[in-house]
Amino acid sequence: MNDLASRRCVPCEGGIPALTSEAARAQMGKLATEWQLATDARSIRREFKFIDFYRTMSFVNALAHIANIEDHHPDLEVGYNYCRVRYNTHAVNGLSDNDFICAAKIDQLPLK
Repeated sequence: MNDLASRRCVPCEGGIPALTSEAARAQMGKLATEWQLATDARSIRREFKFIDFYRTMSFVNALAHIANIEDHHPDLEVGYNYCRVRYNTHAVNGLSDNDFICAAKIDQLPLK
């Protein structure tokens, strides 16, 4: 298991700095290669493709369960056969470890 996926998110109300570009790039190496780091290093995103709406929504529900448990929520764009996921930590106006922890947990979801 990815060490990030075994961790839990910690509450973030701000007051801490966002990850630096270098720290964010280092964390990217722990995620599936499909994740993309924004050019300003303030968010990460990934697009998931599915064969139909039912599988898309099953994935979205599993993702929502992770977000609820971790109390860290992504921005989602959902359509018939896709889900686009974007993480950033609004309280720090950038990325935190929580974004990478949740992304690693999503990487473990079955995609078929």
